[in-house]
Formats: sequence, structure tokens, C-alpha cells
Amino acid sequence: MTTYAQTVKGAIVSLGGAFMISRYAKAAAVEQGLDGVWTSYFAGRCGALGAVDADVVSAALVFYPADVVRVGWEAAWASTDPARSAARYAQACHEWGRVKLADFEGAGRLADLAGTVAAGADVAGLPLFAAWRALPVPADDPARAALALQVLREHRGGLHGVAVLAAGLTPLQAILAGPGGEPNATFFGWRGPFEDASGLQAARAAAEVVTDDLADHAYAVLGDGEQAELAELLDKTVAYVFDRATLDGR
Repeated sequence: MTTYAQTVKGAIVSLGGAFMISRYAKAAAVEQGLDGVWTSYFAGRCGALGAVDADVVSAALVFYPADVVRVGWEAAWASTDPARSAARYAQACHEWGRVKLADFEGAGRLADLAGTVAAGADVAGLPLFAAWRALPVPADDPARAALALQVLREHRGGLHGVAVLAAGLTPLQAILAGPGGEPNATFFGWRGPFEDASGLQAARAAAEVVTDDLADHAYAVLGDGEQAELAELLDKTVAYVFDRATLDGR
């Protein structure tokens, strides 16, 4: 049986994380003097956790090697601090929304519905979701929608980490058994030689199902009509954002 969370996960993951590879996130890194992809990524995405040890960041991120996280996390604070980095990265998210959703008529309703889901979701075991949800919400609809989508992405991402561990998989095994395989593991900073994970694909698929089941609870705050409306808005947003990106190069 397909859950509602499974229906909308593609849109949540693609829209919520899109700003992270945008020119707005890159500008935020440059302004803070953050060199290197992982340094700026860890500082920006995890700065909302505060001035914590790198192991806390690794615990929240789940899927990155602890030594890679430590190097990037500690390097960031030579030129910035967590509060500044979190605020600036959130600003990049807002800027992305203001450009990508500037003329999207459903931005306000999307922000309302996605924000309602995020506000009602349980934070247990989800530190990054809780940290991003606690950030100030901008007043304008496009930025508000972009932030709500990012918060829901953190919600699903955190639950996926929980599901993977509950399935008896290590984070590395989950990556190796996933669609990206060894190239994805290398991209995340893991070093080979890697084990043959072909026998772990069933466990990896089961963890994805558990993620859907766990995430589904948050959407129960919406009525059936609101769920249908949100799903339709997400589909329209994906088409609007990514078709527009192809057309105008933004």
C-alpha cells in the first residue's frame, strides 16, 4: 500500500534540497570565507545545531564519515560561527524561493500546508529537523514556502537515518546498497575498498518503506482534501521550478 509520504517524497526531497546547490548557497559560502564543498555544507546545514562538537553533527547527519565531518566542521569556525552560518544559509534558502517561486500563484498555500505539517510533526530523534524548524520564518510567501520545504526535507532525512539503523545497516552499507552505490559513497567521503552490498538491497528497500511509514504520521494533521491539495501543489511546484530552471538558467 502506497503511503501519502511515499507519494510526496520525490517532491519534498528535490525541492527542499535544491537551494543547497544553487548560486545563493555558493554566495553564502563565499561571503563567510568558507572554502570547500563540505566545509560550507556542514556549516550551513548544521549551523542551526549551535556550537557543538563535530560528533554531534555526525550524529545528526548520519550518512557522512565522522572524520570528514570533523575536518569540515572545525575548518568552518576559522572564519564564521554557527549562528551566523545558519542564518546566512537560511537566507540562501529564502533567496532561492524568492526567485524560483516569485510568480508561482500557489506559493502561499504551499507554505501554509507544508508549514502546518512541519509544525505538527514530532521532533523525537530528529535534531536537524528541530533546529531548522526553530529558525525564524520569513514573511513573504515564496521564501516561507522554500523554508517549509527544506524543513520537511530534514524531517524525512532524519527519519531515514533512524530507519536505516533500525534495519541493522550501517550508514555506509545503506549508501552502498542504494541507487548511487560506490560512487555515491565516495562522494560522501567514504574510502574504499568497499564491501559487496548486493545482498543488502532488500534491507535497504525495507528501510525506505519504514521511512515512508514514519514520515506519514506527520501528514495526518491535514484532512483528506488538504492532503490532495498539497500533493497537487507539490507536483505543480516541481514542474514550475525545474522547467523554469531549464528555460531561464536560474
